[in-house]
Amino acid sequence: MGKKVGVSQEEKNFSYYKYYEQDLAPIPEKKLAILAAGPVDPKTLIPFSERQLFLEGKDEAAGYCQIGYGVLEDGTAHVCNTTYMPGVTGEMLDWWFPWHSVGSDLRYKIWDPEDHYFARADRADYVTDPAIPMNERTWGVNHYIMEDVGPGPEFLKLMFKKPSDMGYDMSAIGTEKCQSMVCAIGESSVAAAMTHKWYPYQDGVMFCSRFWIGYRWTEDGQIVKAIPDGFSIPLMAPQGLYAHNIKEFTNLAAVLPTLYEEEKDIF
Repeated sequence: MGKKVGVSQEEKNFSYYKYYEQDLAPIPEKKLAILAAGPVDPKTLIPFSERQLFLEGKDEAAGYCQIGYGVLEDGTAHVCNTTYMPGVTGEMLDWWFPWHSVGSDLRYKIWDPEDHYFARADRADYVTDPAIPMNERTWGVNHYIMEDVGPGPEFLKLMFKKPSDMGYDMSAIGTEKCQSMVCAIGESSVAAAMTHKWYPYQDGVMFCSRFWIGYRWTEDGQIVKAIPDGFSIPLMAPQGLYAHNIKEFTNLAAVLPTLYEEEKDIF
């Protein structure tokens, strides 16, 4: 296990500090083997232009990778992960994404105590407004984040969007393969587009993550390729993000059911 990020005495007094103290949930060996095996065939990575296939659950049938990472032929990179979360419900995840962005920094730290430092929403009044449906409380909100996805702690601005602003057909939300979702564009040393969706599966949910590295948000609200033609995202970027993703969501799956029951009414 790695070294955990620091916590204050105040953070130690929160009821959910116990989740920081416990060991991180072990990552499945299958996913670690994929990390060690290296990048997948670029032809199996779903392009950003085909992201609606992912939302509708048609990407697997089309032959696209479900767990892995690599660099596409146009130089952008992709990370995909699928996490079965037993005991987790869609309502818990709708709550989790806004909840961890307000209040104590410890809320973000317990997600991955070794790599998460803080996540702070720029519109706490909106995030905590009981009149806003829980599944909409990330829309139009920026999260200012410090985390380590491999090379060391880095500052990140994660701009959450209404799905239609990311080019998604929202009629797919609330269907068999997409109960709910969050999506964002990240600004850091490497720009990226992100989508997480989830749907009921067995006695929990199936949580599906997709990242397209090398895309940015323009001032007029467009998503465009952020790298020049002929250049490629270094492999270490999707490799590091994949390693981080399989770690943080394995741990979230382990802590969320009891955390939600204990904290759901304390926003």
